[in-house]
Amino acid sequence: MDALTIISPDEFKIFLLILIRVSVVLFLFPIFGTPMMPNIAKAGLALIVAILLFPIVGIYTDPFPDNIVAIGILLFCEVMIGLTLGLSIRIFLGAVQMAGQVIGFQMGFSMINVVDPQSGSNVSIMEQIGYWIVLLLFLLMNGHHIFFICLVESFKIVHVGIFMLNEGLLNRVIFLSVDMFVLGIKIGAPAIAALLFTSVAFGITAKFAPTMNVMIVAFPVKIVVGLFIFAFSLKIVLLITRAYVGEYYNVLSSLLVWMAGG
Repeated sequence: MDALTIISPDEFKIFLLILIRVSVVLFLFPIFGTPMMPNIAKAGLALIVAILLFPIVGIYTDPFPDNIVAIGILLFCEVMIGLTLGLSIRIFLGAVQMAGQVIGFQMGFSMINVVDPQSGSNVSIMEQIGYWIVLLLFLLMNGHHIFFICLVESFKIVHVGIFMLNEGLLNRVIFLSVDMFVLGIKIGAPAIAALLFTSVAFGITAKFAPTMNVMIVAFPVKIVVGLFIFAFSLKIVLLITRAYVGEYYNVLSSLLVWMAGG
């Protein structure tokens, strides 16, 4: 028997909407969204997850519209829901990358970049180190479990095709972005402050010893100081990541509630 004859046309359309939301979420998740993962594997994983979620979602759906415009709106809603969920982890990792980029610049790594396997672009070495450390901590603390639990619950809270873009949701996303910026400052502040004082010290040294080649001497010293302080800052990174993972479920739940209309 053909698979399409087992389910009704409306159910198949609902399945496609589920697949769209799941695909967008997986595309934005750091591990599954990387170019290193084959596109066939991404599509297969999204298809499997959508199939597993379909029996759950079918209970919470309304009759599927026949209007092309209405169908387009449903597709847009699913994409926006997936983007909102996926960006919740991207914003956090972006804060870490921002801190690493500033630290790397202060250490003199502005001209030394590596290829980011996640995006395929050139990024700072310290940015990559901080990114992978926090991502591994996030996975070790089962942050991905919380992420997929909220993905399942998103279909119960925010029904297929329902997305309420309201002031509360926008404020929540803005506050989340601001909080992540503050976290980035907290992570990078110790190393940035130490490197700033090091630069000031070498500036004073150059004033009193003009014959000394300060640039040649300062470069390795700033690298050692930066790595040393960054290593001691890992405790702060651990505490911040643990606190974020501890609140991650509440963060995603609040976003889902606002997307459902508050």
